[in-house]
Amino acid sequence: MDSKEEIMTYDESLSDRMVSHAKKNPFLMAGFATLITACAIGAYKFKHRGKMPVSQYLLQFRVLAQSSVIGCITIGMAYHMFNEHVLHKGKKE
Repeated sequence: MDSKEEIMTYDESLSDRMVSHAKKNPFLMAGFATLITACAIGAYKFKHRGKMPVSQYLLQFRVLAQSSVIGCITIGMAYHMFNEHVLHKGKKE
């Protein structure tokens, strides 16, 4: 990385970096959105868990949150591979 690129990265705000990441990899942002949604639902349902022990509830919630993010990343990678190898929209050298 040359010094010009380093200066540009320090001048960017957090929202600018998030927008550039969203343009490069939209499924990563979808993964973050599903994680935040899963956390919100988990926090709401924590109150109504019944007689389930807290440790068991948190273990199930962790699996749900991880699987939602991994699912979005997997779909994004499959989409990228389809575009690059089947449709040949990748970089041409």
